[in-house]
Amino acid sequence: MTIQCENLQANLDRCNCSYAGCSRKGNCCECLQYHLAMKQLPACCFPDDAEKTYDRSFSKFIEVWGDRV
Repeated sequence: MTIQCENLQANLDRCNCSYAGCSRKGNCCECLQYHLAMKQLPACCFPDDAEKTYDRSFSKFIEVWGDRV
C-alpha cells in the first residue's frame, strides 16, 4: 500500500538517498517504516559519504556519528 505524501516534492529536494531504484524516495513515512522493519535507518540519517556505502545499519550509524557528538 502506497501512502500519498503531501510533501513529496519538498522531501525529494533534500533526500540524499543515492539508490536509483528506490520506490520510496521522497516518501519519508514509507521509507522510515521500510528501513526500521529491516533493522536499518534511512539514508537521511547518514552523511553522503556513508550513505553511498548502502550500509544503513544501526552499528554504521554509531560508527559514523558516535565520535561527532
